[in-house]
Amino acid sequence: MSNEHAEAVEVGIGPLSIDDVVAVARHGCPIALSQQSRAEVEKSRAIIDGLANDTVPHYGISTGFGALATKHIPVSKRQQLQRSLVASHAAGSGPLVEREVVRALMLLRISTLATGRTGIRPQTLDTYVAMFNAGIVPCVREYGSLGCSGDLAPLSHCALALMGEGEVLDAYGTLMGAGEALRAVGIQPLVLQEKEGLALINGTDGMLGMLCLAIDDLRMLLTTADLSAAMSVEGLLGTDDVFAPELHALRPHPGQSASAENLRKALAGSGIRESHRDPEACTRVQDAYSLRCSPQVHGAARDTLAHAITVADRELASAVDNPVVTLDGRVESNGNFHGAPVAYVLDFLAIVIADVASMSERRTDRFLDVARNHGLPPFLADDPGVDSGLMIAQYTAAGIVSELKRLASPASVDSIPSSAMQEDHVSMGWAGGRKLRRAVDGLARVLGIELITAARGVQLRAPLEPSPITAALIEQLDLPEPGPDRYLSPEIERVSALVTSGMAVQAAESVTGPLN
Repeated sequence: MSNEHAEAVEVGIGPLSIDDVVAVARHGCPIALSQQSRAEVEKSRAIIDGLANDTVPHYGISTGFGALATKHIPVSKRQQLQRSLVASHAAGSGPLVEREVVRALMLLRISTLATGRTGIRPQTLDTYVAMFNAGIVPCVREYGSLGCSGDLAPLSHCALALMGEGEVLDAYGTLMGAGEALRAVGIQPLVLQEKEGLALINGTDGMLGMLCLAIDDLRMLLTTADLSAAMSVEGLLGTDDVFAPELHALRPHPGQSASAENLRKALAGSGIRESHRDPEACTRVQDAYSLRCSPQVHGAARDTLAHAITVADRELASAVDNPVVTLDGRVESNGNFHGAPVAYVLDFLAIVIADVASMSERRTDRFLDVARNHGLPPFLADDPGVDSGLMIAQYTAAGIVSELKRLASPASVDSIPSSAMQEDHVSMGWAGGRKLRRAVDGLARVLGIELITAARGVQLRAPLEPSPITAALIEQLDLPEPGPDRYLSPEIERVSALVTSGMAVQAAESVTGPLN
């Protein structure tokens, strides 16, 4: 349901930010059109109207689409042409896509329409904005987009709702016909004119929306990964010496330095760490890679995320349509709808997630093995043999990591021809976005299990005191004291939800201030 009390995000000539997309799609902020955008939309529509009666065929205005682009369509059938385009392309199948994803793709299509580069009528844009702000979410389904020409099927389901057809969820999540939902909020369904059907469906908005949402999630999850790693280093009697800034300056990747700084802050003031700082009392020279190299892995993930942010920002500054109305008033065909730039980084991030989660699971496993956990009981069990401790929690993490490795297989290399070979190379960016969302969820769960395990390991080091940040995290996690086996699934679900919400990071930042 849209948040009527939130300040509206202005959509117009200037690009949206990733934070704008998250605020609108995930947190329900309304949107408003800038006056400058309205003037540009009116100007470009006049150009399309001027071409509608031209004897020379113009793609998307007086011709068919895709492989049928050579067929000229008479004026009397132009409205039917636009309706048929949208209805036939709304061919999605499978489960409904999440509300925040649909809101993101609607917002991003509105943003492109508002640039004045697509040639739609002002009233069409106004209707789209009104439907969006009324909290109406078209029923978009899992399968249907090849990521080229853009996310055709998902966007067609949205355009179909503007015409009063298809199914939607209203602001309260009630499933109903689009016509009924529009009537309930006083919106008149659209009859599309020349070029408008194509303008409404020809963009990379779905995959870009999923990228923006994943970026928001991963900014927080990579900080969480630093915190869980630090807690594991602490509980496994590891050293923080390897996180010294002068060591990371020797390999000046910015993400690595940022991660190492988080680890230093998280371990500062740890009585557990101080208990074995004397080299004469501690004979171990080096920690295992999953502890020692966490800044290198998490840092590489951060730098990959930074590249994804660059791509997202460029896409948010783009006007993706075909044909497009150029700034000097020409209507030109182009290939900007191809999703490759977004599809690649969606795949990159899935690879990153699999590796960060894999390292997290290895730290979890070390806590459970008496050969490697430096004096803790087997599986952190209260009465080993009678109790299994966290044995199967690690199985759960391992199963998720295995799934994440499968999800890391790139979608963007899996082109398949369509439209009678006219669209003979596609990006599969929508599929990349779908699997990335599942991967983000998996990472949060793996990190949650590491936090549960590391917290128990730290608790078992008593009376040694943890760092202030670790103490704050354990308090936020609200875990029982170590003891006999208990029903773990609800605990894992609750902690995973805390991770996803960002509350673990907030607990740490309440002690140390902002983290990287």
